[in-house]
Amino acid sequence: MRIKKQFIFLCSIVLLSVTGIAQNNQKSKHQLLNTDKEPKLKSKKFKSLFDGKTLNGWSPKQGTMTFEVVNGEIVGTCSAGPSTFLCTDKEYTDFIFTCEMKWEVDGNSGVQIRSRIRKDPNRNTVIGPQAEMEDLAKKGRGWSGGIYGQNCGGWFYPLKAPEHAPLKNAINRSGWNRLTIKVVGNVFKTWVNGIPAAHWIDEKNEFPSGFIGLQVHGGKQGIIHWRNLKIREL
Repeated sequence: MRIKKQFIFLCSIVLLSVTGIAQNNQKSKHQLLNTDKEPKLKSKKFKSLFDGKTLNGWSPKQGTMTFEVVNGEIVGTCSAGPSTFLCTDKEYTDFIFTCEMKWEVDGNSGVQIRSRIRKDPNRNTVIGPQAEMEDLAKKGRGWSGGIYGQNCGGWFYPLKAPEHAPLKNAINRSGWNRLTIKVVGNVFKTWVNGIPAAHWIDEKNEFPSGFIGLQVHGGKQGIIHWRNLKIREL
């Protein structure tokens, strides 16, 4: 009788384990959707992160690509070498961030949020969530606004659900595009030109705070412009 009870007990544990795995797999197949309206951006509580004349308050990290101020805009130029990030000297926790950006040629970029430096043997590597912004013309995935784990795991939130279809053509390939990011607690949400995009939860709370960074992706060529960079701390 005792052996029978032990056998039943072990079978119950196995069944619960299998059920738990199945539930986790089922959960992982479904993405949370951002159904919120873009936050109001005209509040006086927003502060500018760029004075239009200098890069005071910002520092380049990881690579050697150049950033400069031209006609009241931040301009990043691609060159040989690893991706480079122009990062805020200040770190942020809960906030709403918004900026406008455009490309002179097709390219890949993004905005790091709550990011940090990992000291690797040959360089200081930027790691953390990145709100993807890409202008890849006909070959584009249309994943601008998705969240990518820069140097820390790849895609956290790809825009692959049917509900993300409106984002496929959200990018203005010849003009300015607005990216808005809201981070509260472990919840990250994004909007591209007012269209809701990502709704990602940092379940392990790996990125509780950090700097904001503008990416110039490694490649053969590319020039990216940014303007109207503002933040409202929450």
